[in-house]
Amino acid sequence: MKTAKRTTIQDIANRTGYSKTAVSFAFNSPERISKEAVEKILQVAMELDYIPDPMARNFSLGHHMALGFLLPQRVETTLRNPYMQQVIRGVAEVCQEHGYMLTLIPPLHSSVTEAVKNATVDGIITIGLLIDKNIRGVFRLRHLPLVSIDGSEDDDIHSVCIDDTAAAKLQLEKVLEKGHREIAIISLPEDAYASHEQEADTVVRKRKKGYLEALSEYNVSPDSIIIESSDVTVDDGSKVAEKILDSYHPSCFICMADAVAIGVVNVLKQRGLDDISVIGFDGIIEDMASMPELTTIYQSGREKGLRSAEILFKLLNDEKPPLKTLIPYSYHEGETLKEALWK
Repeated sequence: MKTAKRTTIQDIANRTGYSKTAVSFAFNSPERISKEAVEKILQVAMELDYIPDPMARNFSLGHHMALGFLLPQRVETTLRNPYMQQVIRGVAEVCQEHGYMLTLIPPLHSSVTEAVKNATVDGIITIGLLIDKNIRGVFRLRHLPLVSIDGSEDDDIHSVCIDDTAAAKLQLEKVLEKGHREIAIISLPEDAYASHEQEADTVVRKRKKGYLEALSEYNVSPDSIIIESSDVTVDDGSKVAEKILDSYHPSCFICMADAVAIGVVNVLKQRGLDDISVIGFDGIIEDMASMPELTTIYQSGREKGLRSAEILFKLLNDEKPPLKTLIPYSYHEGETLKEALWK
């Protein structure tokens, strides 16, 4: 079947007698031509069923009307984390207010650098990402403003985060106050693209620092703590809990993510281990009908998304917001943290 020919600016120019430049102005900068010309051009465009090409329009205006959200993992893995969904929700709300689209950008061919090179956006928000020199170079060449959530903090990168060291210290202190000494910590995976050789203060390293400070204050040896890492999903939390329980019987699981903590609780219920406590981190909104209320360190993912997007729009408007924005956190005690039955 033959495809109908698409109406172009030249077709409108031919019909109206105005130049292609004038037709373009009618859609993009109507104040630059007469009101009579604008009305005639738009009327003919409607008669010809003309729809402006958004890519061409954005190119002529010098921007894409879209912000990018750079993911540390594949889309399907990222969106299985309810906390990440809350962050994206916050970013999307601000984009909608400004009439912008939000583009999710996963690593392209496992390369964040390639993803940034090919992203058709006006600015980018990253999450859980170490910004190395290669990625920095691409941002600099493309003149893309950048805001980092839960990622590397540098003197020249705008960041949004909580005080992860203090929050993790509080999390472990609450556990130690209950008398727990046989503890299993399930960590986040090391921040995306951070190598062991790099000394960047990633979220995982900040939280481990907080744990060490709490252990020191309570005179508990770090050697007595079991640490495993997990992807941030309920299923992976269950798998890691199974692995730990096959060789160790902790009195408490400390999880760096609520999604992981929910997976742990599911395993404990299946095994009938109601004497083991669990504490999470994030404060996600989850259907708790089938499980006890989760004890957690609450941080608002939506708030992080809102603040990061607001900062990015300020940068796009050549404003100078503060480099570091701290989001508050709090301790919420539910039913899953109990007094230790053994010490």
